[in-house]
Amino acid sequence: MLWQTTRHAIDLSRPRVMGIVNLTPDSFSDGGRHDSVSSALRHCERLVDEGADILDLGAESTRPGAPALPADEELARLLPVLREVLAWGVVPVSVDTYKPAVMQAALGLGADIVNDVWALRQPGAAELVAAHGRCGVCLMHMHRDPQTMQAAPMEGDALPTVLSFLKQRIEHLRWLSVDLNRISVDPGIGFGKSVDQNFALLARQRELLALGVPVLAGWSRKSSLGAVTGQQVQDRLVPSVAAAVLAVERGASAVRVHDVAATVQALKVWQAMNLADN
Repeated sequence: MLWQTTRHAIDLSRPRVMGIVNLTPDSFSDGGRHDSVSSALRHCERLVDEGADILDLGAESTRPGAPALPADEELARLLPVLREVLAWGVVPVSVDTYKPAVMQAALGLGADIVNDVWALRQPGAAELVAAHGRCGVCLMHMHRDPQTMQAAPMEGDALPTVLSFLKQRIEHLRWLSVDLNRISVDPGIGFGKSVDQNFALLARQRELLALGVPVLAGWSRKSSLGAVTGQQVQDRLVPSVAAAVLAVERGASAVRVHDVAATVQALKVWQAMNLADN
């Protein structure tokens, strides 16, 4: 399976690691650590050196309760780093945004992927991505919005709702003539779901493969991992890597992580076992 993006056709015959680059002062895990251009670029270089297959740049926090950021502020944080990283031409570059104005600017510079927690539901977003013609897109399920999602999480079995939502979003893009090989989906771990619902989505993740597109899993340092291990966010390396491997084992084509080196090493062990088993 290939994931078509602006400049790259990403081969998903092996699991891919998407390295997180937070350009924000208030992200739940590493906010403020990479909010200057120079520190962000050093972080990008380090992630590539550690084996990141994709870089995911985000300039607005979507942690629970995070306030919305004006588009001009998001662009001011994002574009200087994006320009430099795209100029390297080393790996595909994803932009984590839900604003059409930010998408347009990023795609105008040559960004490869739009990674949208709103699944292109903002007015004009889906049409913009469709008109681009080549960029990849990741559609994520989110219950409610970042300000309210954990105040009133989903109830009952989350999987049917997540499946139905993602199916509808894929169908909308297909109606706009977006090729299926440009689309991936993310079940949205932690975005308006309870701890039990998050782990149920992981346990039954293979059911998402019926959508016919790659699954991107984002468990890195999430609060559900803290809930079951008792570890604070800065101490969730081991549970994050474990969740990434479990997600890949259950069919995820890519994992979005903070700790690239450890995840890459763990997946190499998983791959070696699979090769030996065959």
